[in-house]
Amino acid sequence: LKSYVARYQVSASNPDSAVKASGTVILSVDQPYENHNGGKIAFGPDGYLYISFGDGGSGYDPQNNGQTLSVLLGKILRIDVDTRTQPFAYGIPVTNPFASNSQGIRKEIFAFGLRNPWKFSFDSQTGTLWAGDVGQGTLEEIDTITVGGNYGWRLMEGTLCTPNINPTCADTAGLIRPVWEYGRSAGDVSITGGYVYR
Repeated sequence: LKSYVARYQVSASNPDSAVKASGTVILSVDQPYENHNGGKIAFGPDGYLYISFGDGGSGYDPQNNGQTLSVLLGKILRIDVDTRTQPFAYGIPVTNPFASNSQGIRKEIFAFGLRNPWKFSFDSQTGTLWAGDVGQGTLEEIDTITVGGNYGWRLMEGTLCTPNINPTCADTAGLIRPVWEYGRSAGDVSITGGYVYR
């Protein structure tokens, strides 16, 4: 399984249509399992393209993708589609948190430690990036995403330490807690996010 981000040209005769033959894959990610392949793309107020990917699946993120900075799974990415930074088919914004690293950390990463952020949206007045992140089995969470932020998965599910990964809550320094969370009994099984309205 793979997830793809592709670029298409707008039809000259219909500005609401893309030219199928113009499709070019600019980013692909291997998916190790058949779940948590969720994601979204949207342009932010800064003009950059934001991309979310789930952790790749199974229970409790067995590959620890959410916390592993050399992979794109379990992250929100930010790229510049108007430039190109070799060897990529897109540019890396210099304000990305790992843009200048040489330790094998993926330079596209904007934020990490996410389980399955199906949707995110920008507040049209403040530019704040909001994301809904699906829990393992107890809590669903809503986060405000900041540059370089670590949202805790798989060490935490919302504000709870994961029992079989981090039972003593030893590894929680610097993890960003959700702005809101709710239990499965209070809502649908999986939060899918939404849009900010005022």
